[in-house]
Amino acid sequence: MTPAPTPVAFGADQARTRLHELTVIDVRTPAEYASGHLPGALNIPLDSLRRALPEIRHAAGLGDVLVVCASGARSENACRVLAGQGIATATLTGGTGAWAAAGHDLHRPVACDTRAGWSMERQVRFTAGALVILGLVLGLLVHPAFQLLSAGVAGGLVFSALTDTCGMAAVLGKLPHNRPRAADLQTVLAALRDR
Repeated sequence: MTPAPTPVAFGADQARTRLHELTVIDVRTPAEYASGHLPGALNIPLDSLRRALPEIRHAAGLGDVLVVCASGARSENACRVLAGQGIATATLTGGTGAWAAAGHDLHRPVACDTRAGWSMERQVRFTAGALVILGLVLGLLVHPAFQLLSAGVAGGLVFSALTDTCGMAAVLGKLPHNRPRAADLQTVLAALRDR
């Protein structure tokens, strides 16, 4: 049995010099992707990755595949999933944030019916904060037991930090504004097949 390939990590400058020879897959939500992505990146949200395995395998057979997200955490997760399927990939250390911080351009669609939205991290911070405030207000005005909502969110955030996972992000990723339209995903998969 062949061992799973070990994912490689590229820095922003290293990825920039090799960008012309890489297939870049952005695993963020469509709204995050629309807010700015690496030149030539194709959007396959993390939760759609398994549906795209044949096309990603095809692209990896033709050359190196770079997986990116906002900070590098989701792309590392995607690289582990792909490595488990025998697909060698690389991740961008620090994600699009590090890319932009290094002074490299992010492309934004000129005409796109997907609204540029909040990053997933921002959506999680907003939702967690709103739930904590809601729990405290309801605990003061209705019944003290509602403060358990705030405690539950705090516990979830600690668990998220310890495990480097985020259940709230997974739930928020399922909301309509964070989901790709079926036609968009099919277009991306066709582009990978045609490489």
